[in-house]
Amino acid sequence: MTRLFGIADQYLQKSDWKDLVAIKLCLFSMGVLAGIAVAKPKKQEVRLAAVLLFTVTYIPLMVKFLSILVRNKKTEEI
Repeated sequence: MTRLFGIADQYLQKSDWKDLVAIKLCLFSMGVLAGIAVAKPKKQEVRLAAVLLFTVTYIPLMVKFLSILVRNKKTEEI
């Protein structure tokens, strides 16, 4: 598993923002397809799980992004 993570790190180092957008769109479309396939009685549970997962992942990502943004702004002022 460690090897796989190392390869993923190398891939990200060689990628630019366009590659990451393509990955996100691909994963989003997979999620939409999975959502369409969920049986009607389970849709509410899946929706709740998706909202929770989104919230749990979005907040740390935005905290990291905003800290970088603030750091860069401070560097530009100096």
